[in-house]
Amino acid sequence: MIDKGFKIANKIFKSRLIVGTGKYKSFSECAKAIKTSGADIVTVAVRRVNISNKNKARLMDYIDPKKITYLPNTAGCFTAEDAIRTLRLAREIGGWKLVKLEVLGDKRNLFPEMIETLRSTELLTKEGFKVMVYCNDDPLMAKRLENAGAVAIMPLAAPIGSGLGIQNKVNIKIIRKQTKLPLIIDAGIGQASDASIAMELGCDGVLINTAIAKAKNPIQMAEAMKLAVISGRKSYLSGRINPNLFGSASTTNKGII
Repeated sequence: MIDKGFKIANKIFKSRLIVGTGKYKSFSECAKAIKTSGADIVTVAVRRVNISNKNKARLMDYIDPKKITYLPNTAGCFTAEDAIRTLRLAREIGGWKLVKLEVLGDKRNLFPEMIETLRSTELLTKEGFKVMVYCNDDPLMAKRLENAGAVAIMPLAAPIGSGLGIQNKVNIKIIRKQTKLPLIIDAGIGQASDASIAMELGCDGVLINTAIAKAKNPIQMAEAMKLAVISGRKSYLSGRINPNLFGSASTTNKGII
């Protein structure tokens, strides 16, 4: 198997690591981490990050949207109406049509509200948006999102910002087998090994924010995540050996002394 690149909505990206722009100490630190990560796509919380007020520091002053793809998201939205309004605003500000949909169900766990998410996906798709969807790890709901017109399925590994790593590998594997859409782990990654595991499961990419932004050394963690994603992808494409309960000698008995 050969890696043919990371393709979303007919556009090919070199890096399979998507990085969030929130929670950093400053825009400057954010920009350094993203540069080190090698990411081609960054998520932008339209409701929280300044991208339009020229009288204040703007993310665009540090991260050039002509060089890196901005992926507006609906972080902080709890209804389909709020999410759709937010993405329409993003389209007006920057002309963005490739977007990340995130409709939350509660403020404590930040789990996705899947009924509202599905409804939003259908409506946004009809309006011409290319919707990458944050969702739970339910294979049935993931298939419904695909049928509704999503361009990427983005199941959580664990609650947003928890750093717990992938909690349900089985469901991720099932989703991988049933969809031809890009499968991107979104939320819950805590360390580089989590990112590598996601890629070894066959995921097409990983979205990381908190694990990088809140690390003691965000720049170094950004590099670690970059290498982990590359390593995990290479491991997946190489084809792992079949697991076995028993040992197997590295050499045969033929010609043994």
